[in-house]
Amino acid sequence: MREDKAILRLENIPGLAPLGATRDEPLYRNARLIYNLNNNNGSSSGSARNFACLSMAEKREQRRDFAPTPAQLLSHPLAALAYVPRDAAIFAAGAIAGAAAKTVTAPLDRIKLLMQTHGVRAGQESAKKAIGFVEAIVLIGKEEGIKGYWKGNLPQVIRIVPYSAVQLFAYETYKKLFRGKDGELSVIARLAAGACAGMTSTFITYPLDVLRLRLAVEPGYRRMSEVALTMLREEGVASFYYGLVPSLIGIAPYIAVNFCIFDLVKRALPEKYRQKTQASLLTALLSAAAATLTCYPLDTVRRQMQMRGTPYKSVLEAIPGIIERDGVIGLYRGFVPNALKNLPNSSIRLTTFDIVKRLIAASEKELQKIVDENRQKEKL
Repeated sequence: MREDKAILRLENIPGLAPLGATRDEPLYRNARLIYNLNNNNGSSSGSARNFACLSMAEKREQRRDFAPTPAQLLSHPLAALAYVPRDAAIFAAGAIAGAAAKTVTAPLDRIKLLMQTHGVRAGQESAKKAIGFVEAIVLIGKEEGIKGYWKGNLPQVIRIVPYSAVQLFAYETYKKLFRGKDGELSVIARLAAGACAGMTSTFITYPLDVLRLRLAVEPGYRRMSEVALTMLREEGVASFYYGLVPSLIGIAPYIAVNFCIFDLVKRALPEKYRQKTQASLLTALLSAAAATLTCYPLDTVRRQMQMRGTPYKSVLEAIPGIIERDGVIGLYRGFVPNALKNLPNSSIRLTTFDIVKRLIAASEKELQKIVDENRQKEKL
């Protein structure tokens, strides 16, 4: 039977200062490590001085002999999840959670879009410039029926699958990149990771967001492909990226504030509460509320710049234009349905992501436990 291999690692840690509260010379100045290694390829020896600590880790090879049997997997179904690649599991969970959340909150999203863009549409038609929450509900139901509340939801569901996967995966990746030398992540680094993750996912999926908006608020369109072909023929490829800059500017602080507050509040909770689903839901609600209140005006600007025939060419032109036409309240048109949509939406996404990460960790421990048990049985 092949022997397990061990890894001996010596690493220099720059800037590591010894403890000062000791009578004798620190260990790292006096200690000397002498090692002799023997293996099938020969032997080697050496020594090392000036080290602060020594750690050894066993490199375990999960042989097929130790892998769980079908009967073991049936009795321990959680272990089967460990065979799914971590990124794939997170992708699937984020996609399903995002699609479900978007479908449940689609009516509120449609009402919000109608309230946000009614001022621009009113300039093209004989209609009043502002529309209220209740009026929007009645208008959609009267003109389009029950199905009208879910108009434009399909492209949004299609968009949320890659959007959620890219955003959550990018956030975890950026957090690793922005960690300090001590391995800790500062508040600024968390905000930067969230901002970069938001911009990355927005840039990749932005054309689908424009298609959803056009399908939801412009009459006469029935299919996403019809909208896309009309935009290509009449406005060109650039039309798929109208309002991209305010979108990036708007999403960066939103995701930064949302994810940062969620992480910090979860870390501040006592250990016994961190693993509870209720704590994740409440934390996600708090973070989403703070982010929505802070960043909503930029979302209104983005939506109005995406509309065909919009009079605004830049963010600096749109903000005073909206305030002049509708007052400061115009920047918050549709805020109530947006908040009602975003709070449960964000809570479902972040809570699901948190739960899946815990499940993945638990499945890996369960699988390793079965492998260790099988290894011990073989040795007996």
